Amino acid sequence: MTSSSAPSAPRPGFYSAGHLPPEDSVGYLMRKVMSSIRTQADAQLSTHDLTYAQWLPLFKISLSANTTVASLARDLETDPAAMTRALDRLEAKGLVVRERSTTDRRVVQLALTPEGQAVADKVPPVLADVLNTHLSDFTHDEWQLLLRLLRRMLVNGEALRQPRSTDAD
Repeated sequence: MTSSSAPSAPRPGFYSAGHLPPEDSVGYLMRKVMSSIRTQADAQLSTHDLTYAQWLPLFKISLSANTTVASLARDLETDPAAMTRALDRLEAKGLVVRERSTTDRRVVQLALTPEGQAVADKVPPVLADVLNTHLSDFTHDEWQLLLRLLRRMLVNGEALRQPRSTDAD
């Protein structure tokens, strides 16, 4: 009996359980870079009395006209309770309003107030500055290569989530 698909090529062995130093771990380095980006953005946005847990949801809401509490929590990879607490603080500051859906009472839509939009508009220039600083000695080609490599890693990771098909005979 023959299989309808060719066997997959062996995966390269960049890491092993016995040798995994953090300074060479892609995951560790990406986490450290993200922490640095977040810390620098936080420092600049703190002048607007915003923390990471507040400016990131504001920014994400500003990008979409149809944001719900549940979709925002999923997008930011946080639990709904933590998202609700962050939104409570943003609402208390007069930056966000929540409106219950008229068709499904379980759905809560989010919108920025005019003041919330003004604050959200301050995020992109800060993020651009922070990201450009982190990439300051990269060439344009290196930046594009980094983006391509990270996208490939995302595709590879997404493939791990897909159920593997088995040939039934």
